[in-house]
Formats: sequence, structure tokens, C-alpha cells
Amino acid sequence: MISFGGGVRVFLCAGHTDMRKGFDTLALLVQEGMKHNPHAGDLYVFRGRRGDRIKLIWHDGQGACMFTKRLERGRFIWPSAASGAATISAAQLAFLLDGIDWRMPQKTWRPSAAG
Repeated sequence: MISFGGGVRVFLCAGHTDMRKGFDTLALLVQEGMKHNPHAGDLYVFRGRRGDRIKLIWHDGQGACMFTKRLERGRFIWPSAASGAATISAAQLAFLLDGIDWRMPQKTWRPSAAG
């Protein structure tokens, strides 16, 4: 399990991104497009055009990290804005990575009796 720490901020980069880009090019998008420091320890999430792939970049203080996930079925829920970024919590990021609608997660029904 990869732990990002409790104080990390998570930014969803609106719009779609070319999934062929590596850490350096995505960090440049963060720096020039969002005016953020990509090496400050925040987590940035990018989504591909089809919506079934995401890339996360994060600098942990020692080095650059890039993670990729592809959904076999379905699409990642994403903000409708064409530019800018949305801030989400670490819990919402966990929902997003599981393919769950992070905006309004639904609790599952639990039975009240065993028999």
C-alpha cells in the first residue's frame, strides 16, 4: 500500500491529458497551467481522453513518483470544467481510484438481522 501522508492536498486537473506524457511533462503542466509547485508534496491527478485511465504525480521530498491506473470497465468520474483544478480529500481520492463516484458515494446496505 502506498501512503501519501495526512497533510497532502489532492488536485484533479480538469479536462483531459495525453496519457503518453511522463512526470516531467505533467509537472510542467502543473507549474505553468495551474501555477503550482509540482515538487511541493501535493498530489496531482490527470485523466485521459476516454476517461478510463488516470495518472497521479507526486513528489515525496526524495524523488518524483508517477502512478497509473486503467479501469477495465467504466470511467473515472471527473469535473466538467475544461481547465483549472478541483481539490478533493484523500478519502474522495480512494473512492475515485476504486471507480466510485467520489462526489456522492453511496453507503451499502447492511442487513439488520442474521436470520
